[in-house]
This record gives sequence, C-alpha cells and structure tokens, in this order.
Amino acid sequence: MRRTSTTSLCITALLLILPICQHHVLVQADADFFDVRTNLLRDRSGKGGDPKDKYFHESTFHPHYDGRFAAAEIGKEQRLPHLTALMQTFLATMADIGAETWIMHGTLLGWWWNQKILPWDSDIDVQVSESTISFLAKYYNMTEYHFRLPGVKDGRSYLLEVNPHYTIRGIEDKLNVIDARWIDTETGLFIDISTVRIDYGARAEGVQGAMMSKDRHTYMVSAPSLQ
Repeated sequence: MRRTSTTSLCITALLLILPICQHHVLVQADADFFDVRTNLLRDRSGKGGDPKDKYFHESTFHPHYDGRFAAAEIGKEQRLPHLTALMQTFLATMADIGAETWIMHGTLLGWWWNQKILPWDSDIDVQVSESTISFLAKYYNMTEYHFRLPGVKDGRSYLLEVNPHYTIRGIEDKLNVIDARWIDTETGLFIDISTVRIDYGARAEGVQGAMMSKDRHTYMVSAPSLQ
C-alpha cells in the first residue's frame, strides 16, 4: 500500500519551513537489514552479537548510528546539519499526524542553553506519552518519509520504527528502553523516542502525579494529557 501527501508546515523554535513531505508506507512488521537497507551491501548493525531479545541494534562502529544504513561515522561538521534536519523533520511529521512529543535529556539541555543542539551530541532524545506510542505503533510503524530540504539535492528519507516491546512498561525490560526511533536512512543517525508512563507503584504509595520511563527516570507532572 502506498500513500502520498503534500505538507507545508512552519513550526517555530527548532523548525524551518519544510516544503514537501511524502509518506510511503513500507511494512507493518519488524524490519531486518534486507527489509530496509538503502545503499549498504552488508549489515553493520550489532545484531549478531546482541542478546536475542534486544530489538534495536546499534552499529558496530558507534552506538548512535544504525548499522543497517551506515558503514561509518560522518564528520563532526556534517553531523550537526544532519541532526538538525532529523529534529526538524521529526517535529514536522509529528505535528502533521497529531502526535504529541517533546525534547528531553541532552537535547533539552542544548535547547535550554542556546536553543541549539549541543555541538558534541551525536543523537537526539525525545519523549512521548503512552497514548502517543500506541498511536504510532498502530498506524505509523515502519513508515518512510521523504523531505525536500534546502540545499539537499533529491531530498532525504527518514524511517519511523517502533519497538514491538513498547507494550512492556516495566523497568525490568533493560534491553528495550527505547520504544521507537526516527532514523536518517542516509547516515544512520537517529532520534531515540522513549515513553513516559504513569508510575502506578509510586502513586499507590501516595505520590500524586508520579511518572516513569523504562530507563529508570522518574518525573512529577500534573499535565492532564499524561494522567
């Protein structure tokens, strides 16, 4: 099945106007190297050495690259524009489909200090709610998005991939703390997407507004959308 739509969005802060976004539905299943590879002839992911229950396999040459799409790191001067495009295209797509998300961890610190990505960062972290990750898994898992970007000939494609273990909400699933990724299929760079969930254990002990994520971070919120 193939679906194509045209989107013209202007989002403040990190976003520029992204003229064209084409959506290509790929598969509704787990993806191995032969399903998703673009230019590589050999899988550079760590799949062969990772535990069998781990879903996302970072590359053998760097933990912030997907080895199904890249064979080596890119230079520091190239990396920042690619990370910026990752952030812009991800936020534009989430806004387009109506999925709530927000930046977190080092990405949030960079925005706090100077409204930019920290120059030494090689990945981006965002979070979503449980309802959002369920929405993405049900309707958008393994969808590819092609963007026309200023100064990029022929544009660039990105893959949204949801970890099927996202339904396990406890911290015992140490191999799958990342619930989804937004992946640059040219460089292998990606955005880690993790889910913030209600911490039922803490709330049972009287901690109102307690939230948690599978990476053992805990939060206190009062936002209705996360209750």
